[in-house]
Amino acid sequence: MFDTLSARLTAIFDRLRGYGRLTEENIQEALREVRVALLEADVNFKVVKGFVERVRDKAIGQDVLRSLTPGQQVVKIVHDELVELLGGSGHRLAMAPHPPTVIMLIGLQGSGKTTSAAKLGRHFQRQGQHPLLAAADPYRPAAVEQLQTLGAQLGIPVAGSGKQRPLEICREALSAAADRGLSPVILDTAGRLHIDEPMLEELRVLKNELRPHHVLLVVDAMTGQDAVTMAERFNRAVGIDAVIMTKLDGDARGGAALSIRQAAGRPIAFVGTGEKPDALEPFHPDRMASRILGMGDVLSLVEKAQATVDEAKAEALAKKIREESFTLEDFADQLKQLRSMGPLGELLEMIPFFKGAKGLPTELRGEEAELGRYEAIIGSMTPEERREPPIINGSRRNRIARGSGTSVQDVNRLLKQYAQLKKMMRGIRQMEGRAGKLRQALPFPPP
Repeated sequence: MFDTLSARLTAIFDRLRGYGRLTEENIQEALREVRVALLEADVNFKVVKGFVERVRDKAIGQDVLRSLTPGQQVVKIVHDELVELLGGSGHRLAMAPHPPTVIMLIGLQGSGKTTSAAKLGRHFQRQGQHPLLAAADPYRPAAVEQLQTLGAQLGIPVAGSGKQRPLEICREALSAAADRGLSPVILDTAGRLHIDEPMLEELRVLKNELRPHHVLLVVDAMTGQDAVTMAERFNRAVGIDAVIMTKLDGDARGGAALSIRQAAGRPIAFVGTGEKPDALEPFHPDRMASRILGMGDVLSLVEKAQATVDEAKAEALAKKIREESFTLEDFADQLKQLRSMGPLGELLEMIPFFKGAKGLPTELRGEEAELGRYEAIIGSMTPEERREPPIINGSRRNRIARGSGTSVQDVNRLLKQYAQLKKMMRGIRQMEGRAGKLRQALPFPPP
């Protein structure tokens, strides 16, 4: 979403870093470009004005202008202001001291509210909690059935039917949660195609009667500044605690995410980053600011790896590498784990100062598309061929290519990369062996 803005800001600050000494004119010129970049990214003009003024006041100071690295100092100021613009320390949902915790989702139809309810349930499920979903939207056709289907896929119970009133559904859900020891209870309330008074009145009644611990507004990032306007109106009419912003993986310009905290006065709690049930992440303003400025997001990358990698499999793989028994089956497992972490370009964006998906090195641009082909090729091999690739002769390669819908050249490329990987692993093992001998030879071996 922030690719264009990130590229513009990175270019501006790369130029600033190149100056050995900064003047007020240099900073003013850079800030004019920052202002244009933010406005082109669809950031609210009042938010842009305040942001640029705060940065200017801090950047045009003797501490910065006399610094040994003035360009870096300005970038730090912009980073800190971006963090504040996005919400400061972030917003985390505190659990109620006496369960169940009640989380009420509100928003317009089409914003992704029902899907977000299931994703939020999955988020708490992964934290070891036992959520319950309440299908409190009996008006939209198939809304209840949609949530029931999502709940069944995730193993999360769903309360409610299309024949009940929203308040009745929610009360039954709270009663069931209390009886079964389930928490949190996530209420998927009814929306409309546009904001109207009957919808707002129903939401006010639900809030007053149920007293939810958290009221979250679900907005679509693709709607731009309309999302900010909706947040302002819902907050005035009903009262919200935070926002879930969906479709942050889309091609919108990102202005809503940068504007909503300042314009609507409410922080972003979660962001939707895809269609899968796991594609809902807590929003971290500091990490997002770093990514926008091209500084990467190593913490999120590590968290993705920790959530994806099976520790037992990782230990078994390390043992196979040491014993040089790494097979194509292991290679396929690694490909699946890598693909489950997300698009390659998105992962590389989390590496500090990487220039984004559009800046993929030439040798990597076709690699992501090849991962799927490699899985298909390995899937078309016999167990013996996966364990003993040297037996794959010409006729076997032809059969594998036909079975996987690829070409013999694709099969050859996979086998070549596998052979190179084996060679690299052998080299690592040999280096470890030499390092071990060196440690033993030292008069005072390191601890």
